[in-house]
Formats: sequence, C-alpha cells, structure tokens
Amino acid sequence: MSKNPQQALTFFIPRPPDNSLGAIYFDTGISAGFPSPADDFKQERLSLDSELIKNKEATFFARVSGQSMIDAGLNDNDLLVIDRSLSPAHNRIAVCFLDGEFTVKRLKVEGDEVWLQPENKQYKPIKITPENDFVIWGIVTNVIKKV
Repeated sequence: MSKNPQQALTFFIPRPPDNSLGAIYFDTGISAGFPSPADDFKQERLSLDSELIKNKEATFFARVSGQSMIDAGLNDNDLLVIDRSLSPAHNRIAVCFLDGEFTVKRLKVEGDEVWLQPENKQYKPIKITPENDFVIWGIVTNVIKKV
C-alpha cells in the first residue's frame, strides 16, 4: 500500500433498499440521566438512508483505517458517509486522493495554500503543492460507530 500510511479507506457504494421500510424507531428521547416513563413513546419506521444521505447518487461509504483523525472522533474501522456533491471548504473533513492513495483529513485553507490537517498530534500536516497529484474526493457528513 503506502510507505507511510496516515489513513486508508475502504469504499462501499450505497444501494437503494428494495421495498425497505427501515428499522423500528421510537420517537422519544432516550434519557441519559433519569429514566423516563415508557407509556408515552411513539413507534415508527426510520430509514437511515433518509437520515444520513442527502444526495444518493453522490454519496458513498468508506471505512477508516488508521489513527490520524482520532481527535476528530474518526477511529479505526468507523464507517464514514461521504458526499461528493458538497463543496470543499476550510475546516471541513474531506476524503482526498493524494499521490495515488486515499486519505481523510481536515482541510485547512490559508490564502492560496491548502493543508491536510490530521487530528492526532502524532501526525504532521501535509502541505499540498503543485507537484502533488491531489483531488478532494468528497466531504465527510457523518460517522457510524460500533459500540
């Protein structure tokens, strides 16, 4: 793979569910403090596609591999939701293609300079130069974690 990988990604293309009704969703807050009475909850169906995907044709999933973004809450094996239709901007977390490899970093734009900023002090920022083969591939919109 890479000589010095900072973050690798595995991509998944979302497929529309066939007649999927979604998972059962309880339309009530789940208390993280004192328990609340369960008599007044409402049960519905919820599709995570409708919650997480705004542009189906431009949205992909990728799994994080590495530790360079742990301080932004992106941990090894987390599943990212990436929207290619969103415009890159300063401070957004982006999936980028850099010199033949994919990486996920925070965009840092200063004037006409672009940096890829890791969110782990053990990794150094990457300054993008004209010599780099560089494309901002998409913007991370959500992260899905296993507990």
